[in-house]
Amino acid sequence: LVLSLAWLGPALGGEEKDEEVIEEEEKEKKEDEVLSDEIKEEDNVLVLHEHNFARALSEHQLLLVEFYAPWCGHCQQLAPAFAQAATELRNESSPARLGKVDATAQTALATEFGITSYPTLKLFRDGNRTHPLAYTGRMDSQGIVRWMQRRAGPSATLLQDTDTIAAFISSRDLVVIGFFKDLRGEAAQAFFEVAAEMVDMTFGVAESAELFQVYGLSADTVCLFKKFDERQTNFPVDLARGLDTAELTRLLRVHSLQLVMEFTNETSNQIFGAKIPHHMLLFLNNSSPEQLSLRDSFRAAAGGFRGEVLFVVVDVTGHGADVLPFFGMSAADAPTLRLVKMENNRKYRMEQDDFSDPAIRTFIRAVLDGKVKPHLLSAEPPEDWDTRPVKVLVGKTFEQVAFDETKNVFVKFYVPWCPHCQAMAAAWEELAERYQDREDVVIAEMDCTANELENITIHGYPTLHYFPAGPGRKMVEYKSTRDVETFSRFLDNGGTLPEEPPVSEVRVQPPCPGLSPAPAG
Repeated sequence: LVLSLAWLGPALGGEEKDEEVIEEEEKEKKEDEVLSDEIKEEDNVLVLHEHNFARALSEHQLLLVEFYAPWCGHCQQLAPAFAQAATELRNESSPARLGKVDATAQTALATEFGITSYPTLKLFRDGNRTHPLAYTGRMDSQGIVRWMQRRAGPSATLLQDTDTIAAFISSRDLVVIGFFKDLRGEAAQAFFEVAAEMVDMTFGVAESAELFQVYGLSADTVCLFKKFDERQTNFPVDLARGLDTAELTRLLRVHSLQLVMEFTNETSNQIFGAKIPHHMLLFLNNSSPEQLSLRDSFRAAAGGFRGEVLFVVVDVTGHGADVLPFFGMSAADAPTLRLVKMENNRKYRMEQDDFSDPAIRTFIRAVLDGKVKPHLLSAEPPEDWDTRPVKVLVGKTFEQVAFDETKNVFVKFYVPWCPHCQAMAAAWEELAERYQDREDVVIAEMDCTANELENITIHGYPTLHYFPAGPGRKMVEYKSTRDVETFSRFLDNGGTLPEEPPVSEVRVQPPCPGLSPAPAG
């Protein structure tokens, strides 16, 4: 703008302005805009800062605010979905609006609302500035719209007669209805809270004595109605404890799933979102009638484990083909069974596959009772695994290298597809080259997609562990900055970083979710 004005001025016959004067005027104009409480919009999203934030809260009953950083990749990925959701809500004349705050520029707001990562979404209701609600929905446009709609209107539909409730039940494959004798009571209010959170389910509520009688109820009860498996599942409200929102949410998640799930692109979020601690998997080829017949006994075994073990059928020629490497399998291995303990991804297999109902139940019970050892993957060690600067470890060689009492071993646990692992690869190689002449130091790496360890569980990538020389099988997790110089100081100091003098007024920017923050100092 400055350049174009300077170029056009003489041609239009206007007075030329000194370039410094123009720049100063532009700066003052921008400052005036920031100091104003005017609320501007970008793609129907309110652009908020410390001078218009209070006005936005006073003008909008429901305001979902995204605190973002311009450099954050997750924020950039969310931006189109956030704008689309804002447009949909505005087009339907919803009282809910969306806004955004650049938390790197508006540091006072970021501090006030405790922003520690990007993006962070908070809901402000009825102008209340002191107790915003954390956003708990999906990070896509449909998820945001549904989450806001539940908070803009009643979270559950009031059902007053037999015709209405029958039509409501038949309208979906799955609905939840709370039967409460007092809709203003604590149990009913807790039910409304659950309904507001579980936006992927449809909720109704009833208090008519006639409806209690029609559905065979005598006390406050939450009922799950399905067009599959059990048609009606009742969850009575405990008279002493009341309605526990967390427990009801868990029960609805568990019982909303089919007894035996098909692993597809559409069901994967349900399968992993249910938080059932164990998954029993039947891998088969859907094009084989003989293998398809195994589903009957698999289903028969499932009934006694609902909530504890989720039974899943995986087609090795369909969507399931993508997960086969995780199990060290190929399509030719089907049919076969695996049980996975979800907290640590431990996998268990029968010594010899037996697909009968009793055998499956016996195997599962043995695993749950701790009587079966996990089946651990291990690749074969490359022929040159110990001649490279970075030593290549596999499951079957890990113990002898990592716990060698004469060596200090620094191991990177990685997966090939992880961008953070890829970004760190050059530094790890340089570190290995720096120490390759040291007999007492080993720099190594292990591909966790092909190798597993019984007593070490890796939760994120890359993870770095240091195994010091000497007896005792010691292990130290490295959690500092991932660069060659810091790695070197860590190694030279015997597996710790030397203390550094405190630095005053150090301001560390919050990380994007999923990234480890670099320590200050």
